[in-house]
Amino acid sequence: MLDRYFTIRSDGESEIEIKKSRFICSLKRVYSEAEAKEFIAQKKKEHWKATHNCSAFVIGEKSEIQRSNDDGEPSGTAGTPMLEVLKKQELINVVAVVTRYFGGTKLGAGGLIRAYSHAVSHALNAIGLVEGKLQLEIRLTISYPNLGSVQNFMEHNPYTLKDTIYGEHVEAICLVDEARSEQFLSEIVELLNGQVTFEEGECSYHELPIIKKEQTDDI
Repeated sequence: MLDRYFTIRSDGESEIEIKKSRFICSLKRVYSEAEAKEFIAQKKKEHWKATHNCSAFVIGEKSEIQRSNDDGEPSGTAGTPMLEVLKKQELINVVAVVTRYFGGTKLGAGGLIRAYSHAVSHALNAIGLVEGKLQLEIRLTISYPNLGSVQNFMEHNPYTLKDTIYGEHVEAICLVDEARSEQFLSEIVELLNGQVTFEEGECSYHELPIIKKEQTDDI
């Protein structure tokens, strides 16, 4: 299993206009080539009046499946630059379809490459990305006077306080990168002078929003 991965925060789309041509980028999470092709077919049906519906997708933990299609645009001016944006962002399990409604002005090969790249990067920026981390859920049982120390510690260290449950004692549910779990427990025991009990839960992927700068191109 991967320690971490990057993908889109949710399915969605965005639109840009370049020299009166509309470029609509639709993004979706997919986990097989069949799913990706089904989404592409769906967008082609939805935008059957469009001039082009170009596509690219990256699937698999190691990006094993990579495909792109220019859908009638000059070879290498649409699908390939779209795919390069996905790869540069290190994304997996995502398909992008850029629908173009021609506005009457030809962009040339260089202009097309920049336009399709920008359409995808603009959509990624609008929808947002997440980083999925393989994390261990650790439940700490502490006294009320120690809660402030734990909250402050979690805020200033690379761990996540998922939830806090109040009862006779306080239960702090923490998410910790699997590789750092032993270090985390050692730090907590030292912080609270041993006044803590803990229970380890399951190790699973948890997704956190990340901020990446939008790629900009001179169109």
